Amino acid sequence: MTDLREIFELQRRLDEFIAKEKSLKEWSREESIDKLTTAMLDEVMEVKEHANWKWWKKPKEWDIEEIKEEMVDILHFWVSLCLRLGITPEEIFEKYKEKNQKNIQRQLDDY
Repeated sequence: MTDLREIFELQRRLDEFIAKEKSLKEWSREESIDKLTTAMLDEVMEVKEHANWKWWKKPKEWDIEEIKEEMVDILHFWVSLCLRLGITPEEIFEKYKEKNQKNIQRQLDDY
């Protein structure tokens, strides 16, 4: 199983590389949230395009490989945002487990 810490480290290196190559200034917390959530939303919409939601257009062939690529793009921006907000892989893992249990309980309680 791939370690979330490795993904975070790879993203940290990529972010540093891009910042250096593009001479980017440091973003504020608000700018980070704005820019990276916008990027994630754009990638989510690219995934949605594969659902053939446009009823007025001829449906396209479903391509799982393209969808995987878009999902990875979402992950890149999501991890980048975590890094900029100081959220660690360990915190994400713990919060995920907590929320998972809460969601199970909600279903058991007819949420």
